[in-house]
Amino acid sequence: MKIKILLVDDHKILRNGICSIVKGYPDMEVIGEAADGNIAMRLVKELSPDVVIMDISMPNLNGIDATRKIIADNPKIKVIALSMHHDKQFVSEIFKAGASGYLLKDCAFDELEHAVRIVMDGKTYINPEIASLVIESLVSQPQATSQKAFSLLTDREREVLQLIAEGESTKEIASHLSVSSKTIESHRRQVMGKLNIRNVAELTKYAIREGLTSI
Repeated sequence: MKIKILLVDDHKILRNGICSIVKGYPDMEVIGEAADGNIAMRLVKELSPDVVIMDISMPNLNGIDATRKIIADNPKIKVIALSMHHDKQFVSEIFKAGASGYLLKDCAFDELEHAVRIVMDGKTYINPEIASLVIESLVSQPQATSQKAFSLLTDREREVLQLIAEGESTKEIASHLSVSSKTIESHRRQVMGKLNIRNVAELTKYAIREGLTSI
């Protein structure tokens, strides 16, 4: 039986490259592709993949929150983060969300194949270049998290913050999340209050810095 893989990345050229490589392995197949976390969640329900290869910074719903939601509903699915981020914050948060592996986007394709086999065997795979970050986070003193998005904000507040940073209006966000505009305005006030930020420009900078969205 083939290992079923779902690719989640907003860059089609990267998805195409991975697809072409996976075709060379007779026991693996790419069964679907998604450009953001919301599409990924829908395809997980429709296609039941074994492995989701997940980018972290994507529009509409970032990879960390998407991973958390996917694993909550499908704990047997393996998620491998494929990211440009070396920062230990992103490594730590994606594993907290339930990921089984972490690769850098500049890795060799044979490392991706190896990572898929490792996580399917029930183990965790971490790119050697960032393994030291994981060790450091384990042995260092807990850092203050008062201003960190993934510890301070709720799931819905992060969704609203990401969509604000991506330029959507209150009405558009309300429609996107199927709630009222007043609810979105309330979330916006709560986010700004928690972060002590008073304008959209600073919210956008914060969202990019925290990996909720890309430039």
